[in-house]
Amino acid sequence: MPILELSNVHKGFGPPNNRSEVLTDINLAIEENEFVAIVGFSGSGKSTLVNLLAGLETPDTGSVVFEDAPITGPHPDRGIVFQNYSLLPWLTVTGNVELAVKQVFPQMAKPERKQHVAKYIEMVNLTPASWKRPKELSGGMRQRVSVARTLAMQPKLLLLDEPLGALDALTRAQLQDEILNIWDREKKTVVLITNDVDEAVLMADRIIPLTPGPKATLGQPFRVDLQRPRDRTTLNFNPDFKRIRNRVTNYLMDLNEEAKRLSPVKDLPLPAITPVHNVA
Repeated sequence: MPILELSNVHKGFGPPNNRSEVLTDINLAIEENEFVAIVGFSGSGKSTLVNLLAGLETPDTGSVVFEDAPITGPHPDRGIVFQNYSLLPWLTVTGNVELAVKQVFPQMAKPERKQHVAKYIEMVNLTPASWKRPKELSGGMRQRVSVARTLAMQPKLLLLDEPLGALDALTRAQLQDEILNIWDREKKTVVLITNDVDEAVLMADRIIPLTPGPKATLGQPFRVDLQRPRDRTTLNFNPDFKRIRNRVTNYLMDLNEEAKRLSPVKDLPLPAITPVHNVA
C-alpha cells in the first residue's frame, strides 16, 4: 500500500468568481522508501504541489493521504527543505538544528539532544562550522544546515522543494551526492521538486513530469532503472542514462509545444505614444 497518495486533487487561488486553477486532476501514489522526482517548467505549480504534500495548503477538492490519514496541516513526519534555506540568522548551525529538535522531541534529555544534533551536523559535513552563524556560511553550507535541520526531525517523508536550484554547479553536485548517501542510509521516502532533468535522472527511482500551467496535471511517469549507486563521472557515457534523459526531455518539450499551440500568444496593440524632445 502506498505511503502517500493524492486522488483527484484540484487546487486554485483567488476569489470564487475569478479563481485561477493551478493544479487539476492530480493522482499520485508513492511507495515507502521510494525516491520520486517531479519535474516541470516554472509556473507549472510545483511549489503548490509540495505545499499540499507538506500540509501548508489544502486541496479545493480531492484528497491527500499520508499513512492512511488525510493531511490536514504540517507535521514533523513530513519534513521540507526549501530553496531559500529559511535559517534564523541569530542562531549558529547547532542552534538552528537544535531548535527544530527541541520542537519535535521536547522530552529529549539535553545530553541526548546534543548528541542527536551533532550526528546530523556531521552527516552533512558541517561539524567544523557548527559554531558559525548563517551570514558566515556559503550558500551551499546554508543549504546543508537546512538539510540537517530537517533530517534531525526524523521525518518519514522528505520533501525537497528545488533545494539546489540557487547553487553553483560544483556545490550542487556535492549536495546531490550527500542527499543520495543520506537517503541510502536513512531509507526515507523522498519527493524532489526540480526543473533539472539530469538531476532527476541521477537521483530518482521515478520521474513524473508536471504539465505546463495553468491547470497543470501530472504527465507520463518514467521509471529510472539505473543501478545504484550512480557514478556521475560515468553516467554521461551510459546509454541507459542518455535514453532516459532524452525521453524525459523530449516529452517535456512536446508538452511545452502543445501548451503554446493551445494558448498562443496574442498580439497586443501598442499605445500611440510620440516621444517629447526637449529643445535647449
